[in-house]
Amino acid sequence: MPQHALIEQRPWLLASLIAGISYWFVADSWVPGLFLIAWKGAGVGLLAVYAWRHHPVADAHRIALVLALGALGDMVLVVNFTGGAAAFLLGHLAAITLYGRHRRAAMAGGERLTMAALLLAVPMASFALTGRADVAFYALGLGGMAAAAFASDFPRSQVALGGALFAMSDLLIFAQMGPLADSAIPRLLIWPLYYFGQFLIAIGVIGALRRKGAFTAP
Repeated sequence: MPQHALIEQRPWLLASLIAGISYWFVADSWVPGLFLIAWKGAGVGLLAVYAWRHHPVADAHRIALVLALGALGDMVLVVNFTGGAAAFLLGHLAAITLYGRHRRAAMAGGERLTMAALLLAVPMASFALTGRADVAFYALGLGGMAAAAFASDFPRSQVALGGALFAMSDLLIFAQMGPLADSAIPRLLIWPLYYFGQFLIAIGVIGALRRKGAFTAP
């Protein structure tokens, strides 16, 4: 899409990209705490606004809810890890519900195995990294979201990939609580994997709904 078209027709996406990318550079900077928390939530929060504002149909509002819960989780996580995780878990459950409404008509045996692997491997890896049952419980929802995205008829190159990037980001958070506690890798990769995962999910769902004729708004 030409730059002027992005600015004119997708201002919320452009604003989200600016907020999401710039946050990575300021996350460990001098920016005051409350302002930085709002900055962190703005990237995915603006994706939620994009989905809700321009596409007034139920499934667009459902993905907007998923994204809004993600933005809430981003902000709450800074001050309360459990509260942030609860917001993300609610978002995963909402996403599973949405993806379940758009299940693929048929899947081959290998695809079913991939879906099962996503569902089970994510919580198992999370427990292995942390040794914590509460983390594994949360990760069951995370794996369910990634598996449901893969099993949906939304484009896998966007929505399933976005779900996988989200899961990878969270696994790095859990690794930071254990074997990678002294590594710079999680700090460098957690945010870009998460943000661009959410971005792919947002544009993938909205684009698919448009192609299905769910709405005609730009």
